[in-house]
Amino acid sequence: MSLILNIDTALETASVCLSKEGEVLQAAMNDKQNDHATWLHPAIHDLLQQMGCSLKDVRAVAVSIGPGSYTGLRVGLAAAKGFCYAIGIPLITVGTLEILAHAVQEEAIDLICPLIDARRMEVYAAVYEKTLVEKTPPYTCLLDENSFLQLLTAHPVLFCGNGSKKLQTILSHPNAFFSATAASPLSISRLSQKKIAKKNFANLAYTEPLYVKEFYAPARKE
Repeated sequence: MSLILNIDTALETASVCLSKEGEVLQAAMNDKQNDHATWLHPAIHDLLQQMGCSLKDVRAVAVSIGPGSYTGLRVGLAAAKGFCYAIGIPLITVGTLEILAHAVQEEAIDLICPLIDARRMEVYAAVYEKTLVEKTPPYTCLLDENSFLQLLTAHPVLFCGNGSKKLQTILSHPNAFFSATAASPLSISRLSQKKIAKKNFANLAYTEPLYVKEFYAPARKE
Protein backbone atom coordinates (compact mmCIF):
# COMPACT_ATOMS: atom_id res chain seq x y z
CA MET A 1 0.00 0.00 0.00
CA SER A 2 1.43 3.37 -1.05
CA LEU A 3 0.27 6.05 1.38
CA ILE A 4 1.01 9.67 2.21
CA LEU A 5 1.07 10.67 5.87
CA ASN A 6 -0.22 14.25 6.20
CA ILE A 7 0.51 16.28 9.35
CA ASP A 8 -0.99 19.68 10.18
CA THR A 9 -0.28 21.17 13.61
CA ALA A 10 -0.02 24.81 12.52
CA LEU A 11 -3.27 26.17 14.00
CA GLU A 12 -5.76 25.58 16.83
CA THR A 13 -7.04 22.32 15.38
CA ALA A 14 -4.42 19.76 14.43
CA SER A 15 -4.96 16.89 12.05
CA VAL A 16 -3.17 13.80 10.82
CA CYS A 17 -4.38 11.60 8.02
CA LEU A 18 -3.36 8.80 5.72
CA SER A 19 -4.23 9.42 2.10
CA LYS A 20 -3.90 7.73 -1.25
CA GLU A 21 -4.22 9.50 -4.60
CA GLY A 22 -5.43 12.62 -2.77
CA GLU A 23 -8.26 10.87 -0.95
CA VAL A 24 -8.36 10.62 2.85
CA LEU A 25 -8.46 7.01 4.04
CA GLN A 26 -8.24 7.60 7.78
CA ALA A 27 -7.95 10.80 9.82
CA ALA A 28 -7.75 12.10 13.37
CA MET A 29 -8.11 15.63 14.72
CA ASN A 30 -7.28 17.45 17.95
CA ASP A 31 -8.78 20.82 18.90
CA LYS A 32 -6.71 21.37 22.07
CA GLN A 33 -3.79 23.43 20.77
CA ASN A 34 -1.66 23.02 23.89
CA ASP A 35 -1.83 19.23 23.51
CA HIS A 36 -0.65 18.94 19.89
CA ALA A 37 2.84 17.72 20.87
CA THR A 38 1.63 14.91 23.14
CA TRP A 39 -1.28 14.00 20.87
CA LEU A 40 0.56 13.72 17.55
CA HIS A 41 2.60 10.51 17.76
CA PRO A 42 -0.07 8.39 19.49
CA ALA A 43 -2.60 9.61 16.89
CA ILE A 44 -0.35 8.51 14.04
CA HIS A 45 0.24 5.14 15.72
CA ASP A 46 -3.51 4.64 16.07
CA LEU A 47 -4.14 5.60 12.43
CA LEU A 48 -1.66 3.03 11.20
CA GLN A 49 -3.18 0.36 13.41
CA GLN A 50 -6.69 1.16 12.19
CA MET A 51 -5.48 0.84 8.61
CA GLY A 52 -3.66 -2.40 9.34
CA CYS A 53 -0.37 -1.03 8.02
CA SER A 54 2.96 0.32 9.23
CA LEU A 55 5.27 3.24 8.51
CA LYS A 56 6.97 1.04 5.89
CA ASP A 57 3.81 1.45 3.80
CA VAL A 58 4.14 5.26 3.79
CA ARG A 59 5.57 6.69 0.57
CA ALA A 60 6.05 10.31 1.77
CA VAL A 61 5.25 12.62 4.67
CA ALA A 62 3.56 15.97 4.08
CA VAL A 63 3.48 18.73 6.68
CA SER A 64 1.85 22.12 6.98
CA ILE A 65 4.90 24.39 6.94
CA GLY A 66 3.36 27.68 8.08
CA PRO A 67 2.72 30.37 8.90
CA GLY A 68 0.97 29.61 12.16
CA SER A 69 1.74 28.79 15.78
CA TYR A 70 5.51 28.79 16.31
CA THR A 71 5.32 25.78 18.62
CA GLY A 72 2.84 23.94 16.45
CA LEU A 73 4.98 24.38 13.34
CA ARG A 74 8.07 23.04 15.10
CA VAL A 75 6.16 20.06 16.48
CA GLY A 76 4.78 19.08 13.08
CA LEU A 77 8.01 19.57 11.13
CA ALA A 78 10.15 17.74 13.71
CA ALA A 79 7.84 14.74 13.56
CA ALA A 80 7.68 14.77 9.76
CA LYS A 81 11.47 14.98 9.44
CA GLY A 82 11.94 12.21 11.98
CA PHE A 83 9.72 9.84 10.02
CA CYS A 84 11.38 10.74 6.72
CA TYR A 85 14.89 10.18 8.10
CA ALA A 86 13.92 6.91 9.76
CA ILE A 87 12.20 5.38 6.74
CA GLY A 88 14.17 7.08 3.98
CA ILE A 89 11.20 8.73 2.26
CA PRO A 90 10.60 12.23 0.83
CA LEU A 91 9.34 15.25 2.76
CA ILE A 92 6.57 17.41 1.28
CA THR A 93 5.78 20.88 2.64
CA VAL A 94 2.42 22.56 2.11
CA GLY A 95 1.71 26.20 2.98
CA THR A 96 -0.86 26.66 5.74
CA LEU A 97 -2.49 29.58 3.94
CA GLU A 98 -2.74 27.50 0.77
CA ILE A 99 -4.49 24.77 2.73
CA LEU A 100 -7.05 27.33 3.95
CA ALA A 101 -7.51 28.65 0.42
CA HIS A 102 -8.06 25.15 -0.96
CA ALA A 103 -10.83 24.54 1.58
CA VAL A 104 -12.93 27.40 0.13
CA GLN A 105 -11.87 27.10 -3.51
CA GLU A 106 -15.32 26.09 -4.73
CA GLU A 107 -16.92 29.05 -2.94
CA ALA A 108 -14.69 31.68 -4.55
CA ILE A 109 -15.78 33.97 -7.38
CA ASP A 110 -12.32 35.39 -8.12
CA LEU A 111 -9.57 35.85 -5.53
CA ILE A 112 -9.09 34.06 -2.21
CA CYS A 113 -7.39 35.71 0.77
CA PRO A 114 -6.83 33.38 3.74
CA LEU A 115 -6.04 35.12 7.02
CA ILE A 116 -4.46 33.57 10.11
CA ASP A 117 -4.80 35.31 13.46
CA ALA A 118 -1.39 36.56 14.63
CA ARG A 119 -2.73 38.24 17.80
CA ARG A 120 -4.21 41.68 18.36
CA MET A 121 -5.11 43.11 14.94
CA GLU A 122 -2.23 41.45 13.09
CA VAL A 123 -2.74 38.58 10.66
CA TYR A 124 -0.77 36.39 8.30
CA ALA A 125 -2.17 36.78 4.81
CA ALA A 126 -1.69 35.66 1.21
CA VAL A 127 -3.70 36.07 -1.97
CA TYR A 128 -4.54 33.27 -4.41
CA GLU A 129 -6.39 33.11 -7.65
CA LYS A 130 -9.39 30.77 -7.70
CA THR A 131 -7.13 28.19 -9.33
CA LEU A 132 -4.84 28.47 -6.26
CA VAL A 133 -2.08 30.16 -8.21
CA GLU A 134 -0.29 32.34 -5.68
CA LYS A 135 -0.78 36.03 -6.43
CA THR A 136 0.73 37.46 -3.24
CA PRO A 137 3.05 35.32 -1.07
CA PRO A 138 2.54 35.06 2.70
CA TYR A 139 3.12 38.25 4.67
CA THR A 140 1.96 39.95 7.87
CA CYS A 141 -0.30 42.98 8.08
CA LEU A 142 -2.25 45.04 10.58
CA LEU A 143 -5.97 45.14 9.91
CA ASP A 144 -7.99 48.34 9.67
CA GLU A 145 -11.01 49.60 7.73
CA ASN A 146 -8.80 50.31 4.69
CA SER A 147 -7.19 46.88 4.54
CA PHE A 148 -7.14 45.29 1.06
CA LEU A 149 -8.91 48.36 -0.39
CA GLN A 150 -6.84 48.40 -3.58
CA LEU A 151 -7.43 44.68 -4.12
CA LEU A 152 -11.16 44.97 -3.43
CA THR A 153 -11.55 47.84 -5.87
CA ALA A 154 -10.55 45.54 -8.72
CA HIS A 155 -11.68 42.08 -7.59
CA PRO A 156 -14.25 40.20 -5.53
CA VAL A 157 -12.24 38.65 -2.69
CA LEU A 158 -13.23 35.71 -0.51
CA PHE A 159 -11.67 35.96 2.96
CA CYS A 160 -11.31 32.84 5.08
CA GLY A 161 -9.38 31.49 8.04
CA ASN A 162 -9.58 32.44 11.72
CA GLY A 163 -8.16 35.91 11.02
CA SER A 164 -11.06 36.77 8.73
CA LYS A 165 -13.36 37.11 11.76
CA LYS A 166 -11.40 40.18 12.86
CA LEU A 167 -11.57 41.72 9.42
CA GLN A 168 -15.29 41.11 9.06
CA THR A 169 -16.01 43.30 12.09
CA ILE A 170 -14.28 46.36 10.62
CA LEU A 171 -14.46 46.00 6.84
CA SER A 172 -17.52 46.80 4.77
CA HIS A 173 -17.06 46.56 1.01
CA PRO A 174 -19.36 45.13 -1.70
CA ASN A 175 -16.49 43.03 -3.10
CA ALA A 176 -15.58 41.51 0.28
CA PHE A 177 -17.00 38.07 1.01
CA PHE A 178 -16.36 35.89 4.05
CA SER A 179 -16.36 32.13 4.52
CA ALA A 180 -16.59 30.25 7.80
CA THR A 181 -15.51 27.00 6.14
CA ALA A 182 -12.64 25.39 8.04
CA ALA A 183 -9.88 23.40 6.41
CA SER A 184 -10.14 19.63 6.71
CA PRO A 185 -7.55 16.87 6.19
CA LEU A 186 -8.82 16.61 2.61
CA SER A 187 -7.16 19.90 1.66
CA ILE A 188 -3.63 18.96 2.70
CA SER A 189 -4.16 15.52 1.15
CA ARG A 190 -5.13 16.96 -2.23
CA LEU A 191 -2.27 19.48 -2.18
CA SER A 192 0.36 16.94 -1.10
CA GLN A 193 -0.77 14.58 -3.86
CA LYS A 194 -0.14 17.29 -6.46
CA LYS A 195 3.37 17.80 -5.11
CA ILE A 196 4.26 14.13 -5.03
CA ALA A 197 3.03 13.78 -8.61
CA LYS A 198 5.48 16.51 -9.64
CA LYS A 199 8.20 15.14 -7.31
CA ASN A 200 8.22 18.52 -5.61
CA PHE A 201 10.02 17.45 -2.45
CA ALA A 202 11.54 19.58 0.30
CA ASN A 203 15.17 19.48 1.37
CA LEU A 204 15.09 17.23 4.40
CA ALA A 205 18.19 18.68 6.01
CA TYR A 206 17.55 22.39 5.57
CA THR A 207 13.77 22.87 5.55
CA GLU A 208 12.55 25.16 8.33
CA PRO A 209 9.06 26.36 9.32
CA LEU A 210 7.69 29.33 7.40
CA TYR A 211 7.32 31.75 10.30
CA VAL A 212 6.95 34.84 8.03
CA LYS A 213 7.84 37.07 10.96
CA GLU A 214 10.77 36.56 13.29
CA PHE A 215 10.23 34.34 16.30
CA TYR A 216 10.37 36.32 19.54
CA ALA A 217 10.68 34.82 23.00
CA PRO A 218 10.66 37.22 25.95
CA ALA A 219 13.71 37.06 28.21
CA ARG A 220 13.23 35.25 31.49
CA LYS A 221 13.31 37.33 34.63
CA GLU A 222 16.07 36.31 37.00
